[in-house]
Amino acid sequence: MAQFAEFLETQGVSDVSDIATGEIRAFVRSLSGYGFAPASVGRKLSAIKSLMKYLFEERVIEKDPSGRVRGPRRSDRLPRAMSVEQVSRMIDCAYDDDEQGLRNGALIELLYGCGLRVAEVVSVRWEDVEIEERWLKVMGKGSKERAVPFGSMAQRALTGLRALSMPGDEYVFPGKKRGCLTVRTVHRVVVAAAAKAGVNGVTPHSLRHSFATHLLEGGASLRVVQELLGHEHLTTTQRYLRITAQHLKKSYESAHPRAGGDA
Repeated sequence: MAQFAEFLETQGVSDVSDIATGEIRAFVRSLSGYGFAPASVGRKLSAIKSLMKYLFEERVIEKDPSGRVRGPRRSDRLPRAMSVEQVSRMIDCAYDDDEQGLRNGALIELLYGCGLRVAEVVSVRWEDVEIEERWLKVMGKGSKERAVPFGSMAQRALTGLRALSMPGDEYVFPGKKRGCLTVRTVHRVVVAAAAKAGVNGVTPHSLRHSFATHLLEGGASLRVVQELLGHEHLTTTQRYLRITAQHLKKSYESAHPRAGGDA
């Protein structure tokens, strides 16, 4: 919204009632011109649409100028999934012999081990975690709750964090002023661990993609992966099949009676 306000200032628009469809479309074009990815442009446009809808409902403006504005078409391309070895190196590099190192390691363990979104991992509370049973509750998109299992490595990290947590700590990953860790901090932790491990182009979402890819390559069903990721539609999960095509081919050749062998 700050970017949009600055843009409007350059266009000579100083009152929300003067915002027209043309200004919004021009702003969207300018974002693409600056090199923002289609997904990023779409998120920014969504924020503008939410504001315009609110102003219209509150009768601050007579009509919603954003209604007919469309964002750029998003690519179907998924971020590259990391190898198991790369993820392991990242987690090892995140751990240090101090409290922050334990937190960083546990953070990446849950992002990868549970396939969590960044907003989901920072909002996990201790009351949502069953350390002994290795389950945690996650509040996903649309306020939909789901249960996700975690492995022994994450269990060990969470046990260590619990022992170091302060009385009254609500969140597993607390931030300042008794709140939760910020999304920006999570991004910095992941990028720093990736750089230390010698892995380029990694974001927190790369760990979620790697989680799904490695599950499918390990033989997990699409329905199970859908449930673990919290996808509402199976078609969203099916996108991951594109990056496991080689594994599917090998599985077919080894399982079908007329797929292998010499001609």
